[in-house]
Amino acid sequence: MTLPLFPLHTVLFPGCVLDLQIFEARYLDMVSRCMKQGEGFGVVCIVEGDEVGDAVERIAQTGCEALITDFQQRPNGLLGIRVQGGRRFNVKQAQVLPDKLTLAHVEWLEEQPQRSLEEEHADLLALLGALAEHPMVASLDMGGGADSQAELADKLAYLLPFSAEQKIGLLAEPDAAQRLVMLQELVEQLQSDGAAQ
Repeated sequence: MTLPLFPLHTVLFPGCVLDLQIFEARYLDMVSRCMKQGEGFGVVCIVEGDEVGDAVERIAQTGCEALITDFQQRPNGLLGIRVQGGRRFNVKQAQVLPDKLTLAHVEWLEEQPQRSLEEEHADLLALLGALAEHPMVASLDMGGGADSQAELADKLAYLLPFSAEQKIGLLAEPDAAQRLVMLQELVEQLQSDGAAQ
């Protein structure tokens, strides 16, 4: 499967919402093609390089499909789009086209069967509810609940202030229960770092 890539200093997760401002010709063309064909593009985190200008030097090997759910012209005249995370993928091979757009051969990651939340996840679910009340999170309209272990893991991994490396690790982990274990450890680390300051 071939997918155009949009490298960002952000890690997108399935079911999560991201607002983007598009101004470079290569991405305006890409968005236009995706909308005409009813297809998505891939969001991958930049490991090395900048979002604007030449093709980035290094990208994460695991990314998330971005499906365009809304678009509008911003007050500054630029195109604004809202995307929702779809399937996760691994980049097998990437090439930079003459217009500097990166096209990748990707392999979709196999999704595990949905598992319901357990009592032990109550604290993480409460944390998601608290995050959802923040105005910036509320504006994304993602809701403050989760119906499965995968949904809870993906929303928290997306919204919490972890490092890009930690978020890429969470995105690449196929097992939702394991993602929640990793999240619990990272949350405890954040809390102890906060208490130490």
